[in-house]
Amino acid sequence: MDLTQQRVVITGGAGFLGRRLCAALIQRGVAESSLLVPRSRDYDLTDSGDVARMYEDMRPTVVMHLAAEVGGIGANRQNPGRFFYANMAMGLHLIERARSVGLKKFVQIGTVCAYPKFTPVPFKEDDLWNGYPEETNAPYGVAKKALLVMLQGYRQQYGFPGIYLLPVNLYGPGDNFDLSSSHVIPALIRKFVEARQRGDRKVTVWGSGTASREFLYVDDCARGIVLAAEKYDRPDPVNLGSGTEITIRELANKIQDLTGFSGELIWNTAQPDGQPRRCLDTARAANLFGFRAEMGLDEGLRRTIAWYQRSVSAA
Repeated sequence: MDLTQQRVVITGGAGFLGRRLCAALIQRGVAESSLLVPRSRDYDLTDSGDVARMYEDMRPTVVMHLAAEVGGIGANRQNPGRFFYANMAMGLHLIERARSVGLKKFVQIGTVCAYPKFTPVPFKEDDLWNGYPEETNAPYGVAKKALLVMLQGYRQQYGFPGIYLLPVNLYGPGDNFDLSSSHVIPALIRKFVEARQRGDRKVTVWGSGTASREFLYVDDCARGIVLAAEKYDRPDPVNLGSGTEITIRELANKIQDLTGFSGELIWNTAQPDGQPRRCLDTARAANLFGFRAEMGLDEGLRRTIAWYQRSVSAA
């Protein structure tokens, strides 16, 4: 698909990943006038009527569905019902309306939270249904995984051109640093930077530190989505990741060093670790549309920390 000839709606296009995806599409040659971002103040994507109105107003030929209601472990524990409903409803209405208007391509962004709690590492796409997700994020993960089934069913019955991508945990400049809803990297960066500025001698971190995660720099993810939209048109889900794994303890030590915090780390083991391990098999993306991550974790963390410190100074 030549995206430069399409009208592209990006739900969540004003968010962390969405802004970088818009930039990647413009760099690819898509005109800014052909990139359309529905805002929540104008369209409630959990409402079928608003979704229909969005399609009528924007007349897309391609939809990239990034919009989600999601957060870290704490937010997932506090909002399981809302996270299931909102993510299920948005995808359900967007896909059904896309089918009825004859959309040329629908790109659904899924989540690594859809994988079973004890998936063998590295996670292969074929393991997606071999168990139940980790309990704290299961409502969000199951809602997103249901949209894969919907896309596959619509492709089988209607020939609907929908694809499903599974990004691992993202990070980078512009991330959400609100401690009530942020993920682990921005939360740790903020905690260490603020502790250093206050002169604190201790920082408390959730969990035991033994769980592992894989992280993908946000610009790499945006590039992977563009490549998939251009080159991939099959029913099978595809992982997007860096293929490298790090424990939370190792990550915390790394961020502590990079932020210059010299105090002590206290591990609050009364708080959950979440899924024990996360690391993706990224061969399918490499083989089917040539995607490989380019940003190393150390350099990505340096850029993210520098961005956060600049934003705090400018505030």
